[in-house]
Amino acid sequence: MKGQDNRKYAIYSRKSKFTGKGESIENQIELCRQHIKLHHDNVTEDDILIFEDEGFSGGNVNRPQFQAMLKEIRANHVQSVTCYRLDRISRNVGDFAKLKEEFDDYNVEFISIRDNFDTTTPTGRAMMMMVSVFAQLERETTAERIRDNMHELAKSGRWLGGTTPTGYKSTQIVGSVTVDGKERKAYKLDIIKEEAEIIRLIFTKFIETNSLTKTDTYLLQNNITTKNGKNFTRFSIRSILQNPVYMIADKNAWEYFESLGVEIYAEQSEFDGKHGIMAYNKTIQKSGKSNQIRDMDEWIVAVGKHKGLITGADWVKVQSMLSQNRSKSYRKPKSNVALLSGLLHCGNCGSFMRPKLSQRTNAQGEKIYSYLCETKERSRCKLCNSKNPNGNELDKMICEQIKLISEDSSNFIRNLESVQRKLEGNREEYDQQLNALKKELQESEHQIANLVETLAKTPNTPAFDYITQQINILHEKNEKIKNRISELESLTKNHVYSSEEFDRTKELLKSFGQSFGTLTLEQKRMALRMFIRRIVWDGENVHVMLFGDNEAEIDYTDLADKNLEPNRADSE
Repeated sequence: MKGQDNRKYAIYSRKSKFTGKGESIENQIELCRQHIKLHHDNVTEDDILIFEDEGFSGGNVNRPQFQAMLKEIRANHVQSVTCYRLDRISRNVGDFAKLKEEFDDYNVEFISIRDNFDTTTPTGRAMMMMVSVFAQLERETTAERIRDNMHELAKSGRWLGGTTPTGYKSTQIVGSVTVDGKERKAYKLDIIKEEAEIIRLIFTKFIETNSLTKTDTYLLQNNITTKNGKNFTRFSIRSILQNPVYMIADKNAWEYFESLGVEIYAEQSEFDGKHGIMAYNKTIQKSGKSNQIRDMDEWIVAVGKHKGLITGADWVKVQSMLSQNRSKSYRKPKSNVALLSGLLHCGNCGSFMRPKLSQRTNAQGEKIYSYLCETKERSRCKLCNSKNPNGNELDKMICEQIKLISEDSSNFIRNLESVQRKLEGNREEYDQQLNALKKELQESEHQIANLVETLAKTPNTPAFDYITQQINILHEKNEKIKNRISELESLTKNHVYSSEEFDRTKELLKSFGQSFGTLTLEQKRMALRMFIRRIVWDGENVHVMLFGDNEAEIDYTDLADKNLEPNRADSE
């Protein structure tokens, strides 16, 4: 049966957080690869499928590469799954039990090289299930310990660190607190008077206008900026309005949280009408992603050491207003026919210009639209008052200009030829460096292979940790070599493209002018973004900058004598 099984060998690796130390994903894969080759004859790289998830927890199986592996198993393309350790697959007993049943249904062996399980025997299968039970127990114990730590933090009402909210600064408290059995420094928030006034103003204006847009406009018109000197946005204003740190711990605050079933880790008497609210366990933090706000019933609310800024009644009122206004929030028009969104900038202030459609049509039956500077719109012409170009005419003229790149004499073609000549001069030097680096990498990988083979013969011995450490050192060295190889290959790849496909690219550009008119609206948008880096409208002229030129501006189109004023009844 084994000799006739032509299915692939799958390797799965996972790590909750990105790190170059310890059992990195690359180390897990290399150990599994060597294990497969050691126990199966004539296995090539083509026989091995690799699936890796970095930044994903083992608490569930909702991991992209893990699901891709299951898809291959269900297609009967996999004969075994090898992982470094059982908890790389799952820390949940229920999930693992179902997975093991599915592996059995498709006659797929499961190998955990660190746990040294033999899944072909009843004892091995029983031991594997026991380990998965302990893995889940560890996960649940960790979660419980984190929750207990949150309660300890709630007792102290301290600030945990990170970016301080506008209106406050972080100050160390005299003494320390004990968390998870360790002494830690404690911090609290102290008011910054000037910033605190801005926070109060934002709440006041929102309650007065019942509009994020109008609040945003007011701040822009009065040149009120963030603590970093940037303009507020509707997103940043909403974040401020929803942050409970500004809420004064008073009777209204207590009643609000109690009515929602939020865990309040303080006595009602502590809601003294002076201190602010500190909410723990409020966000979900994932590597590489912006923080997400948890449902309020998962928060742990306490009275902080800091002074609050907004009364409980006003804060609760604002939450109600925000909830009611969600259905009125701006939505991108579904019938948008404009081509230059994301490319067109205002020459006066530098902001993006977005299309503003009307309900009218021109003689050709097209919807009439203009391009409007975002800063002009948000500030109601206070900070920018640039003219709005006629969108229909501007789009047509830009398209005509882009068609001109099909001529051999165009700047675009000439600059591509210049890049080609420069690349040809560097190729020999790059090749020499690449060959030397690849030889060094090959020698290092050979050392790792020898160490892994030794590792397989010395499980559960003092030498195991030492050999693993040596593998990690070599692996870190290899990563640096690979990064340099990648940099050089990206440069030589550009050269290969230039020498082998340059003529074909020129032919494609020559036919571009004739084919552009036949493209769909979305295809035209994509085509424009292939060649255009940026478009600037200065109120009279439009400046078109293409990719690949040494000069910042390589095409200038004078449109002052064209009718680019917005042909719309509601134009400003």
